[in-house]
Amino acid sequence: MSKQDGSNRLVSDQPVADVSATVLHVDMDAFFASVELLDRPDLVGLPVIVGHDSDRSVVTAATYEARRYGVNSAMPMAVAKRRCPNAVIVEPHFEKYQAKSRAVMQVFDRFTPRVERLGIDEAFLDVAGAVRLYGTPWQIGQAIRRAVFEETGLHCSVGAASTKFVAKLASSRAKPAGLLVVPAADTVAFLHPQPVSALWGVGGKTQEVLERRGIRTVGDLATTPLESLVHAIGPAGGHRLHDLSWGRDPRVVDTAVGEKSIGHEVTFGTDLTERDAVARELLRLAEKVAVRMRRAEVQGRTIALKVRYTDFTTLTRSRTLAEPTDVARRIHREAVELYDVLHRPGNRIRLIGVRGENLVPTAASNALWDDDAPWRETETTVDAVTARFGAGVLRPASLVRGTPEQRPPHARQDIG
Repeated sequence: MSKQDGSNRLVSDQPVADVSATVLHVDMDAFFASVELLDRPDLVGLPVIVGHDSDRSVVTAATYEARRYGVNSAMPMAVAKRRCPNAVIVEPHFEKYQAKSRAVMQVFDRFTPRVERLGIDEAFLDVAGAVRLYGTPWQIGQAIRRAVFEETGLHCSVGAASTKFVAKLASSRAKPAGLLVVPAADTVAFLHPQPVSALWGVGGKTQEVLERRGIRTVGDLATTPLESLVHAIGPAGGHRLHDLSWGRDPRVVDTAVGEKSIGHEVTFGTDLTERDAVARELLRLAEKVAVRMRRAEVQGRTIALKVRYTDFTTLTRSRTLAEPTDVARRIHREAVELYDVLHRPGNRIRLIGVRGENLVPTAASNALWDDDAPWRETETTVDAVTARFGAGVLRPASLVRGTPEQRPPHARQDIG
């Protein structure tokens, strides 16, 4: 069963007088799918999947009814249809999502100037300065939910806490269409019964390692000796997860809007049509972007993809990450997933580009975990070899396969 199907919903139904939970995480509920249902009210209550109806495509979004079958975004469409054969599949319309996103963000801006946008459908809000005007965080959260619904017809879920991590966890527990307040004094009591997978940075492999040691809940991890955690998952992961398990998260709501970006794009002498060929070019571009990020000592919070077809139709897609990155492996994976949403057999691609946006200084990224640490170590080693012996000495095997005739004749890089 999907972890995002609302089955473990927890909300603060009654007013909460606490004023310590001034960090809000607001997350739109099944955003893309909900926007589609505004134009298709006949589908409300049915399992709906947003995406291209092709077995080579991936799920863009799914309603909660579809999620209960185990359907999630980024899942191969073929898998989603097997899990939920009675699902209704609708095509995505990104221009509609962008318009609704602008309307939602305008609501947030009315309540506080301290808004940290996380992609198209979620944001952190610091409402400490808004308490005198609008009331308690509970009252502010309810007011935001009402305003978003009245102005867009969409529902959102709100988590309120004293730290960003707990606020985000609270909003996920409040889904769909709920509000959960976790006062600072209740943080540990809220965290410790949660499954260990609730901690940021605990993916499938890390969860297996922890559970083999009998660590199944956040409380189990909190009471595990730090030395044991470091031995099991490494120094960085051990210290970060230990801090999170006790509710320690030093990050603040960051209102700075990253204006600069680092990107590379290529125009092909011969149009590309095969998905694997595009994926190889995306890896080549991701490597270039990552190297320039590391040289500039910055990381990207958003990965953007640009695709131009032979008729000069140009599409862009982007995804904001939970934590910024300067690792080519991560950039490539995100870019390929963005491309898979657009891919159609036979489409002829003239140009493709990859860009890291919303750049932050590497030293100031305040990452809570680093799933990419092994790949970062490998890539920085390659950086050192390249600096000494020149470019091209070490390359991914998938790029070695390309012949000189297959390599793109035109390339452009930029930072803006």
